[in-house]
Amino acid sequence: MTHPLPRAARVATWTYFTLNGFAVGMWVVHIPNVERATGITHSALGGLLLVLGAAAFLGMQVAGPLADRFGQRRLLPAAGVLLGLALVGPGLADSWWTLGIALFCLGFGNGTIDVAMNSHAVVVERAYPRPIMAAFHAMWSIGGALAALVGAGTLAAAVPTAVTLGSVGAVCVVVSLAAARFVIDATPEPERPGSTEAAPSARPSRKLVWLLGAIAFAMMLAEGVANDWAALHSEDVLGTSTSTAAFAYGSFAVAMTAGRFATDRVAARVGPVAIVRYGSALAALGLTLVVFTPWLPLALAGWALFGLGLSGSVPQLFSAAGNLDPRASGALMARVVGLGYVGLLAGPALIGGLAHWIPLNAAFAVPVVLCVVAAVFADVLAPRSAPAEEPVG
Repeated sequence: MTHPLPRAARVATWTYFTLNGFAVGMWVVHIPNVERATGITHSALGGLLLVLGAAAFLGMQVAGPLADRFGQRRLLPAAGVLLGLALVGPGLADSWWTLGIALFCLGFGNGTIDVAMNSHAVVVERAYPRPIMAAFHAMWSIGGALAALVGAGTLAAAVPTAVTLGSVGAVCVVVSLAAARFVIDATPEPERPGSTEAAPSARPSRKLVWLLGAIAFAMMLAEGVANDWAALHSEDVLGTSTSTAAFAYGSFAVAMTAGRFATDRVAARVGPVAIVRYGSALAALGLTLVVFTPWLPLALAGWALFGLGLSGSVPQLFSAAGNLDPRASGALMARVVGLGYVGLLAGPALIGGLAHWIPLNAAFAVPVVLCVVAAVFADVLAPRSAPAEEPVG
């Protein structure tokens, strides 16, 4: 029977993932209001969103070593508090430069909690006899869906952006501190007889870390394409109305969330390699269907297959990165999470650039190929017991 402490830590991890998804979602739904309040152009906003992305990547790289040095019990609640405080800033911004500062803080806080909560999820998962990582990522999606509903309500009621984001920020601070008592640290490595040093485990090679990061980049680039281009594809290519086009992203998002809730039990039976290999292949098949069909119902089915295929891959990659070397779990995860995040940001921009030169359908060949490549290299997730060369320092 599972010990009560890991169960409590599991609930706490669900809480932080949901809280992060909710906070990010509330910022996203208020972007138009913030743009109007600061009087900036679309192009200026695009540049400032790059500042947010760069700050998030920086926060990830800082958080990884901090998790290894100070433990998740200190870092994760602090990251939640930092995110809550930073969320207040965009609602108070009144110019491009104040918004830039606010988005840098928000991005740094989001990057920090991203690595901290994933690192804690790996620690909690080690205490269980089966995979549980994917369900945590599903809770992030639930948090985003909740933000869409709450945000729609506050916007309809004309609640000031500063009040809404400030209130959500306060919730983040309170909940992060309340859940802190259930956060656990990694169990120290056993010591060798007659030695004061921890017993060495198989050290991952730099090549292995970069391969995991490259697959995360590919998978999250594909996810970013769906996030930003699914609805536009249905509207521009299939000729649907704006309201109908929203079902394209909805099909993807619902399938991805449902798939993540189901992935853990499937992974317990077939292993992470099969999840990534066959999931990536299914995603490639789904997006190929989107590319070639002129019929909306088949396109919606294609987006659903795309989301279902992608749903389990990223959690498996993050779990694998966090378990490469328990002594440097946070730092290794930060590299893989960071590369995945770069893919998430790069995907929509890459497709947008290609769409200036080739049809949107043809541009979708990029994520299709990346999914196929991920399927081919899925063996990188196979457990390794022997020490690898070129140890990561």
